[in-house]
Parts: sequence; C-alpha cells; structure tokens
Amino acid sequence: MAIKVLVVDDSSFFRRRLTEILAKDGDIEIADTANNGREAVEKALALKPDVITMDVEMPVLDGISAVREIMQQQRIPILMFSSLTHEGAKATLDALEAGAVDFLPKKFEDIARDKDEAGQLLRDRVRAVARKRQLGRATFSSSLSQRSEPATAPRLSERPALTRSTFERPKLSERVSSSTTRFQASGKQYKLVAIGTSTGGPVALQRIITALPADFPLPIVLIQHMPAAFTGAFAQRLNSLAKIEVCEAKDNDVLRPGVAYLAPGGKQMLIEGSERDARLRVKEDDSPRITFKPSVDITFATAAKVYADKVLAVVLTGMGADGREGARLLKQTGSRIWAQDEASCVVYGMPQAIAAAGLMDVEVALNDVASRLITEVANG
Repeated sequence: MAIKVLVVDDSSFFRRRLTEILAKDGDIEIADTANNGREAVEKALALKPDVITMDVEMPVLDGISAVREIMQQQRIPILMFSSLTHEGAKATLDALEAGAVDFLPKKFEDIARDKDEAGQLLRDRVRAVARKRQLGRATFSSSLSQRSEPATAPRLSERPALTRSTFERPKLSERVSSSTTRFQASGKQYKLVAIGTSTGGPVALQRIITALPADFPLPIVLIQHMPAAFTGAFAQRLNSLAKIEVCEAKDNDVLRPGVAYLAPGGKQMLIEGSERDARLRVKEDDSPRITFKPSVDITFATAAKVYADKVLAVVLTGMGADGREGARLLKQTGSRIWAQDEASCVVYGMPQAIAAAGLMDVEVALNDVASRLITEVANG
C-alpha cells in the first residue's frame, strides 16, 4: 500500500522540491499539496493522508495552528520543516506540543553530506512515521492519546496548559499511584538515570521529566537527537515546566541529584570521574564514523565506565539503533535497561533494537515511565 503524503508549504519552489524527492520512492504517493495552513486542514480532512509535511510560517493559518486543528479531528503523523534558529526551535517545539511527531531542517544540507543522502533521510523519515498509520488508522493514536490498556499518555495538546503548579504533588516518599503499585521494583541501588531517544523524543521527554518530583534523588542525563540550535531552547522549556532543574549540559558540569542534563546538539556528552565526583565532558566530534551528535551509545558507554552496575538506562522512541551498543556495555556491568513499548512509540526503532538484542530488563509504556522511575529509585 502506497504511503499518501500531503505536502504543505507557502513556497511553490519548496513544495515542488519535496514532491520530487518523495516521488523517487515508488511506495510514496503525493496525495496533494497545500500553500497555507487553512488549505492544509481542509485537504487533510478530505484526503486523510498517511503523512503530512508542514511548514511553520504560512499565511492565512500558520503551521502550528494547522497542526492543532488537524490533530483535533484525526491522528495523522505530521513532519514539521523548520529553520535552525532559536526562534525556529521555539516554533518547532510548539508544533511538537501541538501534536506533530518530528521535524527536519528546511536546509537539507544541515542534515546530510549531499543531496542524495538528504533525500533518502527524508524518505526514510516519512516511511518511519507512516508505519503506524499503515498498520491501521486507529493505531497511530496509541502513541499520542490515552488508551485504557496498556495506559499511554494523552497528547500534550489535549492536556491542560502545563505549569509548575500542574505538578504540585506529594513528595517522592509519600506518593503511591495505581501504576506504581502494579510495578515491582528491582531493589537495586542506582547513582544515575540515563535516557536516550530520537524521533518522538521531545514530547516523550517532556511527559516524563515534568512528572518527576522536586526531590528526585538522582542526576539524569538526557540524550535526544536534536540540532545544536534546538537543545538550548528545549532545555529551557523543560526547566520552565518541571519541578526538577533541567539544563543544557556544559563541559565540566558536576552531576547533581535532582538535575537533568540535556546533551547539546552537534556535540558528544561523556561522563568522567568516579561515582562520587562524576562530571560531564562536552566535546566536539568531527568523526565521520559517528552518525549521531549527540550519540546515546557514547553517553551510555561512558556511564558504564564510571557507574558500572548503578545506572538505570531508558531507551525511548526513535529511528535506528543508537543506544544498543551502549546499553550492551551497561548490561555487561550489571546495570538495568528499560525500553519503551511499541504501542506508545512514535517510531519503535531504538527500543526494538534493545529488545531484539536481548538487553531489555523492563518494557514500559510511555505513560508509566515517570511513575515507575519514582518507584524504582525510591525502593532501591
């Protein structure tokens, strides 16, 4: 079955360019194009495409508002195209919160070495986010909306506005939910939580981090595949919503309990020192052998060296297999590995790689990650 794509952009040149790139894949069909957000909403409802590519800034109705209206009517995977600027980052994060599943830069050279590689990346991304749509029109909603069983989190745009007061909850030691009572903690002692993710990760991380209490007892390192221009804005957004402190990691940061450190885009985040005085090293990486910058594998591998069996690693939604080899090293030292379940993933690539390699200790739905983290570290 062909993947039907609706291409939305106010630039006729960009619409034509995207159409030509996508049409090179015989399994992708251009359902139609639209030149503003209002037309996009109308055509999305009429054509019911499998994927929509959406610009942010458009006349009549902007891309963020268009995403919000479309998602209120039906669940369609939407890929945003964004400029790699601070303002572009903020707008893209707003679009993801409204319901878009992923984003790509409008300048393809920012994501690939040549046009052929960029085109293949775009086609692969469309295929990846369309998969749930093709498995069944209702299936995609399981990654973004509330289900009865197993529980998955509601889409952020369907929830009340998130503020610090939204998450005023009892302290860690005082809280027991129905979700945590069903979960049997391992009893292990931990010194670090490490979370790696890619496609679908910003929404997943926001859902997890904002649900943690201010007295969360461990440092957290976050590795999200994201451009350099975006990670600062994303860290600021998480910090404004969460009860714990969230920051973009800086070289030589000392790891402190109750603080989440987001790996800067375009660089590698390593952990050095010992359990008692662990710190982060943020380094440039020009190696052509390393695809992802930041790389989950690299951070996980250095965590294994410093913390041995005292890491709780969580691999969330994302394309590819980044994190698998780092998780293998963590597993060899005795640390535990959790992987997000397929039903709540936008793309099941990274968690599937963990499961297929036999590295997964616990499979967990996105909606349960935060509560189970709290239970696991409280009982360890």
